[in-house]
Amino acid sequence: MVATGIIKPSSLVSVGAQVSGRIESLKVELGDQVNAGDLIAEIDSRTQTNTLDSAQANLANAKASRDAQAATLRQYEQEFKRQKTMLAAQASAQADYDAALANLNATRAKIRALEATIKVQETAVATAQTNLGYTQITAPIDGTVLAVVSKQGQTVNANQSTPTIVMLGTLSTMTVYAEISEADVVHVKEGQEVYFTILGNPTKRYESTLRKVEPAPESITDEDTSSSSMSSGSSSTSSTAIYYNGVFDIDNRADELRTYMTAEVHIVLARAENALVIPAAALGGQDSDGNYLVQVLGRDGRPEPRKVKVGINNRADAQVLSGLELGERVIVGEATAASSAPSAPGARRGPDGPGGPRPPMGF
Repeated sequence: MVATGIIKPSSLVSVGAQVSGRIESLKVELGDQVNAGDLIAEIDSRTQTNTLDSAQANLANAKASRDAQAATLRQYEQEFKRQKTMLAAQASAQADYDAALANLNATRAKIRALEATIKVQETAVATAQTNLGYTQITAPIDGTVLAVVSKQGQTVNANQSTPTIVMLGTLSTMTVYAEISEADVVHVKEGQEVYFTILGNPTKRYESTLRKVEPAPESITDEDTSSSSMSSGSSSTSSTAIYYNGVFDIDNRADELRTYMTAEVHIVLARAENALVIPAAALGGQDSDGNYLVQVLGRDGRPEPRKVKVGINNRADAQVLSGLELGERVIVGEATAASSAPSAPGARRGPDGPGGPRPPMGF
């Protein structure tokens, strides 16, 4: 089975800004190799620094107020202890004892409130420190700079969405996303052998194993918007081709594959070693027994009809199980036009046949 695929980095990350401001410096260029944690860009941090200073000042003020109340609490504790002793000895009025107790409880409540305020201010300081750290944009992964989206001196606004600074990708391993039609996807499963070629080097095969078949097409992301318009007419949606991504990985340490290259992907659904094959275009109609009619070039140069039993048919070559012999010549075209159709290469051994070892025929 043949499918068109797109080659992408195994990891592709948009490195963005989480705070707004002007990009003061950009530390990387297109194509640079970076490691996780490397500095990518710096955003003007004056606003974040001022916010952190204000939060730290508020925290210090809250702690100072708590310390002052703690000193007052010690004084009221001593006063309450003295009033309690004097009341027991009937040397003090009940009102004085009650006032000392009230002052003690009120001070304790104030300290609890200040402790809560301190926690709030500590959170504000931590948030301000985090936001200040966001002005230093670092690489989240090891990778290559594939795109520089924002420029030095540009102002980015992170209030509504995260602006992208650069795109990073891991190119040592590439992932191929092969578009499999809904008619073929029922025959595809994880673990099947796959190979592909690229336009720049169509003679080289890159081999791998199918890692997964995604359970839904990419168009499912548009479901929320498309469902509202389906009531206006279903003909437009029914005419759209549906494809499911078959995903597999390929080693790219040789750096031969580039991002978003197109791949012609072959998924091996069946295999026949040393098969007798003919061009699939030579097959005519099929009878009730499942045999195909082909036109064979006879010794006298005239076409002779022959029924053949076919095994694997990948729409380019067809495996012949019976009805032909090695070396016989078949005619490409409809059986009714066989007399005028050009002859094609005859029945031949498929891969691993005469002429040296080849990859086995697959579909």
